[in-house]
Amino acid sequence: MIVFLLLLGLLAAAVFLFLQQPQFGKAPSGQRLERIKKSPHYHKNKFDNLSFTPQLAENASTPGVIFRFLFEKSKNLTPKQAFNFVKTDLKDLDPTENIYVWMGHSSYFIQIDGKKILVDPVFNGNASPLSFTTKAFAGTDLYTADDIPELDYLIITHDHWDHLDFETVKKLDYKVKTVITGLGTGEHLESWNYDPKKIIELDWGENFDLENGFKVYAETARHFSGRSFTRNQAIWASFVFETPQRKIYIGGDSGFDDHFEKIGKKHGGFDLAILENGQYNKDWRYIHMMPEEFFVAVKNLSAKRIIPVHNSKFALALHGWKETLEKISLLNEKENLRLITPKPGQKVMWEDDAKTYEKWWQNYE
Repeated sequence: MIVFLLLLGLLAAAVFLFLQQPQFGKAPSGQRLERIKKSPHYHKNKFDNLSFTPQLAENASTPGVIFRFLFEKSKNLTPKQAFNFVKTDLKDLDPTENIYVWMGHSSYFIQIDGKKILVDPVFNGNASPLSFTTKAFAGTDLYTADDIPELDYLIITHDHWDHLDFETVKKLDYKVKTVITGLGTGEHLESWNYDPKKIIELDWGENFDLENGFKVYAETARHFSGRSFTRNQAIWASFVFETPQRKIYIGGDSGFDDHFEKIGKKHGGFDLAILENGQYNKDWRYIHMMPEEFFVAVKNLSAKRIIPVHNSKFALALHGWKETLEKISLLNEKENLRLITPKPGQKVMWEDDAKTYEKWWQNYE
């Protein structure tokens, strides 16, 4: 018994020391915590979703989830060969072009009305605090921090490892003029030496005037946050980026709910919506959208064009790596909406509605 307790104590100490590493960030404190405590979305020392949102669906259990992950995951969870993509040179763009470049999963670059924006960049080769787990598919890490031009805005939707990468964000610091993120996430960035003066943190329903006709709104999402065992200390959000002429919806991660319809009505629709489609699981249906819900969300947002993300780079769920794009393309044969499915690295002139996109995933196994 003494030996067992000793080993247990050593294990606990090792875990504690591991969690002190800088990549885990910091919990909100000081004036930031005082602001958080005043949020209408913060109750009993954590942020809450607007609707009841269990981590697991009612008919799921933790042992059942573990069993499925061990024995029921798809045989095609990861690609059998490396991808071969061509990347766009982001430092040699025509500044008058409105473009989108996907970097796999939920990382993407937008140039719109002269502004350069990077969303949720993860260029470190994995989406986990352990470098040997949740590794990027071969050929998907096209971009590094060195490839990124000076940015007007870095947008971080929430602090999960597949959206906020310590090494990437640290390397981008000197290129970023302004960070836009949800309330609480700034504590991580400041602990990584980001200047607090260039961080804009917003609660759901708040907005910030970026001047000259540009504005950003933080809107609701149905998800959660946390980089270790403690969850929901920072808020998870979707964002509306408004220019003098256009509106883009940046969805982040979210399960389906009525917030899509409310956001669509509030903003009068969108020229482009970028929504998650991937890493779903029936057990997680409250925190990630299922494919059948994707187009309902698009219609509720009144989006003219949509780009699906959150797929094709990391295996975080049980489904095959290309199931997400296959299902959504099939569903769109009935919906017939403007669905844009580019290759990672491809320059997308997203307002060119005559442009067609090949089903590139069919070229890989």
